Amino acid sequence: MGKADLDKYKKILIVQTAFLGDVILITPLIRAVHELIPAALIDVLIIPQTVGALKNNPHLHQVLTFDKRKNKILAFWKILKILRKNRYDLAITPHSSSTTAYLLRLAGISERLGFDRWHASKHLTLKAPHYDDRGWHKIQKNLHLLSVFTEREFSMQTELFPSREDKLQALQWLSEIKYPEKPIIALAPGSVWNTKRWPEEYYAELCRLISKHEVNLIFIGGPEEKDICDRVIQSAGITGLNFAGRTKILESAALIELCDLLICNDSGAMHIANAMKTDVMAFFGPTVPSIGYYPYREKDFIFELDMDCRPCSSHGGKKCPLKHHNCMRKINPELVYDAVKTKFSL
Repeated sequence: MGKADLDKYKKILIVQTAFLGDVILITPLIRAVHELIPAALIDVLIIPQTVGALKNNPHLHQVLTFDKRKNKILAFWKILKILRKNRYDLAITPHSSSTTAYLLRLAGISERLGFDRWHASKHLTLKAPHYDDRGWHKIQKNLHLLSVFTEREFSMQTELFPSREDKLQALQWLSEIKYPEKPIIALAPGSVWNTKRWPEEYYAELCRLISKHEVNLIFIGGPEEKDICDRVIQSAGITGLNFAGRTKILESAALIELCDLLICNDSGAMHIANAMKTDVMAFFGPTVPSIGYYPYREKDFIFELDMDCRPCSSHGGKKCPLKHHNCMRKINPELVYDAVKTKFSL
């Protein structure tokens, strides 16, 4: 498709109504669409809980919300009315959801681009293959949607845009650290899915081991993860700054940007760290990197075990199906401690 053909798209909608990490993973797609069709106005439709991730994004015209977690039917008709009024020329949906695809069809958007998979594809007019056998990162899969228009390759670096105020706040918070000239390690022991969590007692033991050195430890997470962080700090008997529940998404991003390392589960925090170019050490248990959601930067490291029962699902779950959770429990704290010592020459 030539430039003249692309110029017909004046208003574009990109949809991703899944979790925080999924929204961060579409930021390269947003940037790529802007690079490909710079004159177009680009809107994004997401859920209210992830709005903060796209605040200050310079490639966007506006962010719309689909509050599907409260009253899905009412929210569907409410956002449908808005989409019809906005009269988009093109919709792009990396989210293979029948609800999303049907919404875009009812909204009267004549060209609807998504993956040729599942029942959602019957509502699409433009389709790209969704390769599950190439070991591609989800970012690469998202960008491959644009192969319908161009053979051009785009950067897969994710991005977030903390404001000056966010960065100043982060600097102020970290002025309380004990060793100003020493490494700052952030820990994020939470996750939406219980089986994705490396055990709390392991985090506590790791903190006890690391605290033998002049290293600063901080904890991050959402409001629902504050208690987990408090328990880890108390059990470890350490001094650690707990920012879980205290920060907005971009404030967390500004904090993580100032850190030298994030130790975390397969969670939204991992994706924030990648976007802010902070090194990651992540635990993968019920999920596996080949699903496509792994930390992708050069110095990132994944702790995982080769087990026949992995993966048990694409997201994790509340309980281990085999009731042992060995995919996480057999990753011992001493192994992680050794990796941290090596990284910082402790």
